[in-house]
Amino acid sequence: MFTKIKSVAYSACFLLTTTALVSCSLTSAETVATGTSVKQEDSSTATKKKPNVLVLMFDDMRFDTFSYRGGPVHTPNIDNLASESTRFDNAMTTTGLCSPSRAAFYTGRWGHKNGLDDNVELYHSRKAELDPSEGGLIKRASDAGYLVGHVGKWHLGARGTEMRGAEIDLGHGHEPRERFSRPYTPYSKVTQVEGYYKGKLDKNGEKHEYWKTLDGTFEDTEAYKKVVHGKKMLKQMASDDRPFFGIVSFNQPHPAYRVPEPFASMYDPKKVAVPGNHLAKRINKPLAQGGIWWPWHDVGHMSDEDWRKSRAFYYGAIAMVDQIVGELLQAAKDEGIYDDLHIVLLGDQGSMLGEHTLYDKGPYAYDELMRMPLLIKNPNIAPRIVHRQVSLLDVTPTLSEWMTLESDGDVDGHTLTPLMLEGDKAEAGQPDTALYAYEWYNGSWFGIRAIRTPEFKFVWNPGDNIDELYDLKNDPLEMNNLIKNKKYVKQRAAMVMLLKQELKRVDDPALTMLEHHGKAYLN
Repeated sequence: MFTKIKSVAYSACFLLTTTALVSCSLTSAETVATGTSVKQEDSSTATKKKPNVLVLMFDDMRFDTFSYRGGPVHTPNIDNLASESTRFDNAMTTTGLCSPSRAAFYTGRWGHKNGLDDNVELYHSRKAELDPSEGGLIKRASDAGYLVGHVGKWHLGARGTEMRGAEIDLGHGHEPRERFSRPYTPYSKVTQVEGYYKGKLDKNGEKHEYWKTLDGTFEDTEAYKKVVHGKKMLKQMASDDRPFFGIVSFNQPHPAYRVPEPFASMYDPKKVAVPGNHLAKRINKPLAQGGIWWPWHDVGHMSDEDWRKSRAFYYGAIAMVDQIVGELLQAAKDEGIYDDLHIVLLGDQGSMLGEHTLYDKGPYAYDELMRMPLLIKNPNIAPRIVHRQVSLLDVTPTLSEWMTLESDGDVDGHTLTPLMLEGDKAEAGQPDTALYAYEWYNGSWFGIRAIRTPEFKFVWNPGDNIDELYDLKNDPLEMNNLIKNKKYVKQRAAMVMLLKQELKRVDDPALTMLEHHGKAYLN
């Protein structure tokens, strides 16, 4: 986002100027005149302890599947949370890849600043961990006197949460427990996908690199183990006098889509609706989009029925995610900490379910991957829907503001509190843009930068000689690349200038190359 200049009055407000971040405090009598959108806080607000914060993070969770968004999956628990939260319906991740997006979330900085712009611990990745000097939210909260707990997926290097001060450190998922372990290499997956071309199927006639019915019930899954750990963490936090910052992070619904019954058969593959870009041929698109960057990206064996089954299992995984959310929030209620709890629910990025004939994620910037769900519940702010684009990077300064954390360096996002208080009008007149990057994928360089407005998206592919321009109003499925269409010369030039301004704002060294490549679009 561009540097925002805001002036909003609220109980712990911040005025972001072009030169400094100055905090100010108001008495309870100095309430905000924003109609009914802000709850009246009592006179003891100033003396209350710091807020308790819970982050629920999910992996590869699309923005468009929930029933509160009109999506195909019935998600009553997430819908209830949405009804109590600010819904950011146009939230964008930084990178459509697990480790870089998570590093951006925890540090509040782009990968060229925090040093992590690739996956870690995986086949031919360049990186093993987020540098321990990047303490991020966990260390900052710990230093501020918070009881910090982390449960589940971290994907930023072995023992990273522990090294940063998480007193509660449970349910580590697939991460190794020894630093600089040899990376996971998917030899078996290569053999498995090769077998699909020969007609070999896995148990139950399934393709387990794409969908799988797990044995047992929900209580037998790895995801449920994290729910148990999450409940244990909440119980311990509820009995501690200190304010707490807790994160519960899940691998679900990351591919392959693996769920037990009843989720496995909850959605009929023959009846699932598919979008207009389902299995669409990629015409005039960068070559890397069809690359096999992980064995299961080789999808030539997938029939339409296979794709539909994979989508149906993804929907089942989202239904299971809803049960996860419901159990954790009920645990918070049972412990008596829900009413005052500040909650963030988000995904680290989206996922492809056959759009453009793509599966999982890769070096591209399609909305199905770039967009992410984001709900933020502040019990002192009434719920609303925000339509302006916001970034994953904006969540970090918002949490920092809530917990009054000391700065640890550059802040590439901005607090979302004004939008939560006033809605879209808080940023009226300011450019509505979102920046996205895809620097590496497991050791392969792409250098992609994208800029998105509500009307257009420009994707710069410096490792290819094809860039992309999409008219999102007339082509929301991003089927037609207009980069060479003479009718869009002005729009193309405007988008290039927006991208240049954003790269300059965040001190991205890629700007130097863009200055040269962009000349062709500014004449």
